[in-house]
Amino acid sequence: MDIRDYVIKEKSELKIQIKSLERPPFLAIVQVGDNPASNSYIRGKEKDASEVGIQSQVYHFDNDVDAAAFYSELQKINDDPSVDGLLVQLPVPPQLSSEKINQIIAPNKDVDGFVLGSHFLPCTPRGILDFLSFSRYEFTGKNALVIGRSRIVGKPMADLLLNKNMNVTICHSKTPASALLDFIASADLIVVAVGHQAILKREFKYKKDAWVIDVGINRDENGKLVGDAEKGLPVAYQSPVPGGVGLLTRLALLKNLVEAMKR
Repeated sequence: MDIRDYVIKEKSELKIQIKSLERPPFLAIVQVGDNPASNSYIRGKEKDASEVGIQSQVYHFDNDVDAAAFYSELQKINDDPSVDGLLVQLPVPPQLSSEKINQIIAPNKDVDGFVLGSHFLPCTPRGILDFLSFSRYEFTGKNALVIGRSRIVGKPMADLLLNKNMNVTICHSKTPASALLDFIASADLIVVAVGHQAILKREFKYKKDAWVIDVGINRDENGKLVGDAEKGLPVAYQSPVPGGVGLLTRLALLKNLVEAMKR
């Protein structure tokens, strides 16, 4: 089953599950400014929420909003008992502190999974793990390579795979090229999340039965969306871009929200 079919199936099951709840879960989305990419991401989240019966509301603030006023309003949204899940769409303007924002969002409402002590896994790693598990991927004893060390994807992804009894290696911008190529050649599973077009190339050596999960979102010289890996790698499975990990991330957000309401 490909990712699109998997997401359709999971959404259908979520919709049935939500109908059985005493009320629809409520998601609060906070946006500052008018970033075109953020607008697109938010539309996608609203669409997903509507499809499965989740209520959502966008709280919009001007790009030049006063920091103290913003934090006060964010605290009010967080404290609203009708709000089951709360996320602040990134990026935010420089007068706002992501650290301060994460201190305001309660761990039991942090459906993005970014807050220290959050009750939820970050959406992208969770979405990837759920898909691999559904696909009956055999984790135990295999070699996993995570390229990227962000706290949103790379580090939590490595932890989740380690908990699945994989041998996990993390590479990053300071990893020597020769070492990276060796790690790629021995990897059974590669998760690449650096935001760098074609960091994985077709001419590299791969295991024939390797899986590649491409988290990267970049635009090529023609403005077309591409991942961190060249298309057509000589591996057993390569997730598409677009229509791949982004769908898994949004699905995981819905799952986190339903769990937030139940808790």
